[in-house]
Amino acid sequence: MPNVLELFAGIGGFRVGLEQRANARLGGDFYHVIWSNQWEPNSTIQHVWRTYERVYGLGSCVNEDIEQVVKHPETIPDAQMIVGGFPCQDYSVARSLQQAEGIEGQKGALWWSIIRLIQDKEVAGNAPRVIFLENVDRLIHSPAKRRGRDFAIILQSLSDLGYSVEWRVINAADYGMPQRRRRTFILAYRNGSPLCQGLDNPTGWIYNNGIMAEAFPVEPGNDNIEGRAIKENTEWDLADISDHFNEETPQKRVFENAGVMVHGVFYTAKVKPRYNGPRITLGDIVAETPRKEITEDYYINNDSIEIWQREKGSKKIERVSRTTGFKYLYSEGPMVFPDALDKPSRTIITAEGGQSASRFKHVIEDPVTHRYRRLVPSELEQLDMFPRGHTAGETAVRRAFFIGNSLVCGIVERIGVVLAHRDWGE
Repeated sequence: MPNVLELFAGIGGFRVGLEQRANARLGGDFYHVIWSNQWEPNSTIQHVWRTYERVYGLGSCVNEDIEQVVKHPETIPDAQMIVGGFPCQDYSVARSLQQAEGIEGQKGALWWSIIRLIQDKEVAGNAPRVIFLENVDRLIHSPAKRRGRDFAIILQSLSDLGYSVEWRVINAADYGMPQRRRRTFILAYRNGSPLCQGLDNPTGWIYNNGIMAEAFPVEPGNDNIEGRAIKENTEWDLADISDHFNEETPQKRVFENAGVMVHGVFYTAKVKPRYNGPRITLGDIVAETPRKEITEDYYINNDSIEIWQREKGSKKIERVSRTTGFKYLYSEGPMVFPDALDKPSRTIITAEGGQSASRFKHVIEDPVTHRYRRLVPSELEQLDMFPRGHTAGETAVRRAFFIGNSLVCGIVERIGVVLAHRDWGE
């Protein structure tokens, strides 16, 4: 039974996916989260942490800055697995260790908190066997000024610590889940572990044999993907990667939506999902909502419908650049109004809550009253595949923010089930 450390825990998306959903499918208590950390910088009230502890009990989550926590590794238990939805950051590496432990940018040091924790566990002889991480889909192409640099730093960091890595950009709706949400998922396996068996054939791993390929099948593809080293010069360190990776063709995309990195060489391919199973729609979620939850304030009154329609409509607006003064025409295409109930929902964003009209908030025609309304918090929870009421106790606006900032738990579940059937070794 793998013990799990949950970093950047949020409201517990990884924990729900592993402990509740994957364990239920496995018919036992396979995954066990033994330590969690959640910290909101610049926040006097730790709302997310408060919700986590409301669900899992007092003392279930350490509410301290992870950058400070990892300076005392003896306070963090050993585990076979580390998981976390780490923040989207600036990963550029500076030569001076005075700049946030070698990383430029306030948030950039957070990635290195993960790396520091793994290093300390390795030195103590207790390096985790699996690292399971999540981030936004654009991670593999960032920053815009030099595509792929940030992801190259992440891959090389894990490789330098003795891990083989695979990644996949997954749209939950492509595999029957109720929300069109694209995110990058990263799995790293300790070199020498039985979990790496088969990685000597990277192409086969990407398309057929890997954990991602088994959890999320894809259409057949390339028979032989060529590898490429991230370190174009063997003398390079991470700062050199930061300075020079993809320097000659900065707008060319280096990493596709699937790939592996083995011993410093990466193999990548653009894969297409293959799925013929059941599909959950927005209407399926709405149909299960207790009517008592749909109070009058979720309905859109007749006087406001035109405002909502205007927000959802196409538009062309003249704007002026703040930096150059250049005038340009900003265009938006129309949004569906109301949202279709026979399809998965659109991506939930953090600004989903509140009564004000917005282009991005969901509006449906209620199947019982046939009036337009917004989604209630429990429907948003279900679209992320959390249990209904998971975020209860906070305001509706805050609950929507939590869900917009989380992941689809069903993705973690499916990967967790596949991982559980692989050989973890002694």
